[in-house]
Amino acid sequence: MGLDNITAQKRSSGGAGGSLPTTTSLAGGGRGNRGGTLPRGRQIAKTFNNIKITILCGFVTILVLRGTIGVGNLGSSDAEAVNKNLIEETNRILAEIRSDGGLDADDNEPDLSANATYTLGPKIENWDRDRKVWLNQNLQFPSFVNGKPRMLLVTGSPPNPCDNPIGDHYLLKVIKNKIDYCRLHGIEIVYNMAHLDKELAGYWAKLPLIRRLMLSHPEVEWIWWMDSDALFTDMVFEVPVKKYQGYNMVIHGYPDLLFEQKSWIALNTGSFLFRNCQWSLDLLDAWAPMGPKGPIREEAGKILTANLKGRPAFEADDQSALIYLLLSQKDKWMDKVFVENQYYLHGYWAGLVDRYEEMLEKFHPGLGDERWPFVTHFVGCKPCGSYGDYPVERCLKSMERAYNFADNQVLKLYGFSHRGLLSPKIKRIRNETATPLEMVDKFDIRRLDHGSETGSKS
Repeated sequence: MGLDNITAQKRSSGGAGGSLPTTTSLAGGGRGNRGGTLPRGRQIAKTFNNIKITILCGFVTILVLRGTIGVGNLGSSDAEAVNKNLIEETNRILAEIRSDGGLDADDNEPDLSANATYTLGPKIENWDRDRKVWLNQNLQFPSFVNGKPRMLLVTGSPPNPCDNPIGDHYLLKVIKNKIDYCRLHGIEIVYNMAHLDKELAGYWAKLPLIRRLMLSHPEVEWIWWMDSDALFTDMVFEVPVKKYQGYNMVIHGYPDLLFEQKSWIALNTGSFLFRNCQWSLDLLDAWAPMGPKGPIREEAGKILTANLKGRPAFEADDQSALIYLLLSQKDKWMDKVFVENQYYLHGYWAGLVDRYEEMLEKFHPGLGDERWPFVTHFVGCKPCGSYGDYPVERCLKSMERAYNFADNQVLKLYGFSHRGLLSPKIKRIRNETATPLEMVDKFDIRRLDHGSETGSKS
């Protein structure tokens, strides 16, 4: 399905009861505790940075007051000078915040040696048994609710402001889109903005986060990772979890690209599901060692480029590393991995966003495939960064279309719609009624027959 649309998509950059293992004893992921009190010099520098932020807030308050009640005795030229200084000071302090001020205790530590063995944390064993005991002793936290497995959607973004200010606006739109979908389908959501492991920065940051969430939420049956640049564009479709009995990982991809061509884009790690089990913890442990930044990641990148078709020469990324792991240890892992391509768990945006009008005319939500894509993923756009693989204007215009295409499916229940796929403004599409419950029965997404539990296409 959709193989002709594949291009070289470069990855963007407790309750009482049974005890459970924890990973707090080694904050550095198995490399020793790096916590503790900051040196006095760093404490002073951190205090000064907080003072700067307070001053910034004060300046902004003054600016707002001046805009509200006037500038008093200031002349126009003086007012312009003050405005200019405020803007310059605001930009300067924001730049310092973005640069992180050099305040991390880990900043002066060297990267891991290429000969070091990286681990995500203490080895967890017997997780399936321990988790089962915990669930039996904590019945108020069931792993299945209303007959459906408890699912946790995980996403996030960097802790600093975006390089491009409009990127923060689009991050807000994308998380609003995810919240809407999760609210409609009874899925819990975690939005992370913290680097849990210094070594696994960038696209690798998802690995320690997923592991921590598995161990901290034993009641969750499935962990679903989704990149910050991916949106739900079919708000009706549901993941057919019954289809995956006997599997522990679900990821979008194509088996022929994986096994015959050994392509570096055979799978996409921008949206995938992990079952909360020992197998998943073991896979994370095997996946992570290529990820530490510095010599390890650079040398691993050379191995990946040499072994995966079409991969450019750059440092190791999580997607290529997973593909290489599954190929090189196929007998160990692949029998529990479901490579999904019957619907768009990942849909490459460039072949979709210009077809929304055609989809609206011919099809309907709930299909999840090329006719009405479940997820649209803006690979290569990097709206929060200062660069990307595609023109910024094209990316932002396409993201706006995707967001409004999805948002219209939510607004329909309330009787509204966007004026156009590029317009943030809305219009009324039906009149108020004295029998509102009829509208709920007719338009509420939660009451529609999804037809996706069987995995069939209608």
